[in-house]
Amino acid sequence: MKKLISILLVLAMVFSFVAVTAADDSVTINVVTSYGGDDGNRKNFEAAVKAYEEATGNKVNDGSATSNEDWKAKVLTDFETGSEPDVLFYFTNADAEPFVSAGKVVSIEEIRKEYPEYAANMKDSMMAVAADGKQYSVPSSGYWENMFVNKKVLEDCGVAIPGPDYTWDQFLQDCETIKANGFTPIACSLVEVPHYWFEFMVMNNGTVANHLDVPASVEDEAGQKWVKGLNDIKDLYERGFFPANTLTASDAETVELFNAGDAAFLIDGSWKVGYFTQNAADINDFAIAYVPGKGDRKASEAIGGISMGYFITTKAWNDPAKREAAVKFVEYLTSDEVLSTFVTTEVTALANGAKPAGLNPLQQSAADTNANVTAIAGAVQDLLTAEARGDLFANIQNIVTGKITAEDALAAALALNK
Repeated sequence: MKKLISILLVLAMVFSFVAVTAADDSVTINVVTSYGGDDGNRKNFEAAVKAYEEATGNKVNDGSATSNEDWKAKVLTDFETGSEPDVLFYFTNADAEPFVSAGKVVSIEEIRKEYPEYAANMKDSMMAVAADGKQYSVPSSGYWENMFVNKKVLEDCGVAIPGPDYTWDQFLQDCETIKANGFTPIACSLVEVPHYWFEFMVMNNGTVANHLDVPASVEDEAGQKWVKGLNDIKDLYERGFFPANTLTASDAETVELFNAGDAAFLIDGSWKVGYFTQNAADINDFAIAYVPGKGDRKASEAIGGISMGYFITTKAWNDPAKREAAVKFVEYLTSDEVLSTFVTTEVTALANGAKPAGLNPLQQSAADTNANVTAIAGAVQDLLTAEARGDLFANIQNIVTGKITAEDALAAALALNK
């Protein structure tokens, strides 16, 4: 029902959306986003693109792919080689600084000189600010990260769904019980997506208030917090709580392990709700719970924010044939009506708020869990350079197998964080 309503809303806008380019003057714009084939919002994105094309007569060359480190690296390489798209949906943190500082994207301030209503439906205070103090991206829906649970696996093991007071000791005991019953406790590919566990393990060794402190060295307070967090991941690996092939399996494979009822816990983001909505045999088997708390961190404290938005590149802005087409594309994709089709429980910067409809049981579970979240912090990995982050996460498999210490891995990453 949610997908049907989403598509109908988008198609309905075709009749009210003002055409910006006559059919015989149509242009093709190159667009790159993270709405790849396995993204839960892929169908909503496709419907929005189709509606834009029908309304304007323009065409969209869609270069979307799944968001991972390889995708991020390719985007940056394209900018370096002059192959950047006309519109880019990308991270708004330090990942964007290479092409922002190089003058490869246009500021919202500059766009508004010609298009005063550009992003006027957004709260300016919630739009990301680059290192130069300017805003460049129009935000889409935000995100949260928390614990997905397979309720059927937990029931079969006699384990309760984690609540907002869930502790690390309870979690370790539950994982032992789950393992003893022949299931995999934690679905995770440590070779592809270790960053979800990294975020919460770092917070578990600090607080939500200091979570965004980036180490200057291994020895300082933040550095020691990161070392302890990395060693907690190593401990989970040594206890046999990850899949047997966690060092070789893809994220898609370990997510399917969870989806198929062979694993109990999965830390992931709000975007995965859409995936399970479309791919779960029974959506009632899944719920959103809480990542176990340790030390001063409560399980009710989570990761979240708005980390992605739409950029218009300088190349498109300086092209008279593409400028308006690119502007109208971003305005359309971030309009109240269209953006509401991408939203279930996520935060947005929309001044009037999003209006999602027809939540399914998993979406309602997410909404209920988020209602009990007591504090939230952004992802600290977003404050690292791409080189530092890539090096650190690539070394997690070496940390857990004892090939390198957490201290040495962190030192190597910090040396690249410049």
